[in-house]
Amino acid sequence: MDSMIFDLDGTLWDSLDVIVDVWNKVLSEYKGSIGEVTKEDLRGIMGLQADEAGRKMFPGLDEEAQQKFLGQCYEAECVSLVEQGGRLFEQLEEVLKVLSAKYKLFIVSNCQDGYIEAFYEYHQLQKYFVDFENPGRTGLSKGENIKLVMERNNLKNPVYVGDTEKDLKAARDAGIPFVFASYGFGEVSDYDYIIHSFEGLLELF
Repeated sequence: MDSMIFDLDGTLWDSLDVIVDVWNKVLSEYKGSIGEVTKEDLRGIMGLQADEAGRKMFPGLDEEAQQKFLGQCYEAECVSLVEQGGRLFEQLEEVLKVLSAKYKLFIVSNCQDGYIEAFYEYHQLQKYFVDFENPGRTGLSKGENIKLVMERNNLKNPVYVGDTEKDLKAARDAGIPFVFASYGFGEVSDYDYIIHSFEGLLELF
């Protein structure tokens, strides 16, 4: 193994407390035409690309309106996360420091442009990562973005670490092993390795 590629939400951090407040503030400006969202609502769209997230969150709206509201919420998210950050999983920086001395580390997440940058900026963790990618920049699926990162960084034997069935599918699409972060937001039907805390990566590799 020469590298690790990470999902972000549910794998490296939990930003839901900040995001639910941001979304409800944005949606409140429409004077009740769209109801409040809950953390469970948002947990259900973690890992989805924008078109899927829009359909799930605003099923009563047409696609243009879905993407309008989603875009406003996503933009506000990034602003707030730069200012407040999210909740890092236990021992995250300590583990990243050890791993980065041995492996090249990357992030591939199904998020909007600016979201990973907000994670970097508030928590000052960019020094541990070589590269990142997301569909907000490329328009590609997570599996395709994993392959893109592999190609441009000449990775020969990476693993993908994530917490949802979408992450499993992305790893399979990219043809690399999947490490299931069981402490995260989702469940999976299969995995190659499993960790029950982020620190478990040190025992596994």
